[in-house]
This record gives sequence, structure tokens and C-alpha cells, in this order.
Amino acid sequence: MVFQTGAALLDAIVLAIVSKEEEGTYGYKITQEVRSAIEVSESTLYPVLRRLQKSQCLEVHDVECAGRNRRYYQITNTGRERLDMYRNEWMEYSSKINLLFLREEIV
Repeated sequence: MVFQTGAALLDAIVLAIVSKEEEGTYGYKITQEVRSAIEVSESTLYPVLRRLQKSQCLEVHDVECAGRNRRYYQITNTGRERLDMYRNEWMEYSSKINLLFLREEIV
């Protein structure tokens, strides 16, 4: 992809994915969903998850699965507020960019 994905956009994408599951979701599944939209490495996403946990946007708990612990991430109220802010910002930002692209096509 030509466009760079900044930290805020990665945070927003991860929060949106985690918010879909009431009980939370685990790291590998988050990675796969992010990769369905943008190219990103696993080594890029785990620092994002840690940053969101540190900023109290995500809670973490372990669940035993097939004899191993699987780390689950669950969105907090702070995370939901941040996600709402990101969504509002994205709508404004993307609509302005779309206007520029569409205006170029019309001319």
C-alpha cells in the first residue's frame, strides 16, 4: 500500500475490531482482521495492543484454550470513548479527502 498507516489509525482499527466482541478477542484474531484491511506485521500490532492497554483503553485477561493460555483483549469505557472520537475524526478527515479526489475527477 502506498499510504502510511500512523499510530492513531492503527489504534482506531484495533479498537474497532476489539469492540465487536463483547467478551473480547485474542491477539492472533485481531492480527488477521487488521491484515484483511491493511498490510501490517504481527510485530507492529502487539506494541499497539500494549499501548492501548497502558492507556486503559483495553483490559487483558487470559483464557485457557487447548492446554495453553490465550490472551484476550476487551475494550473498556475509556476505549469506547476513544473509538467514538476516532470515528468522528475519521468521518471528517475522509470526507475532506474524498471531496478532493472527487473534485479532481469532475474537472
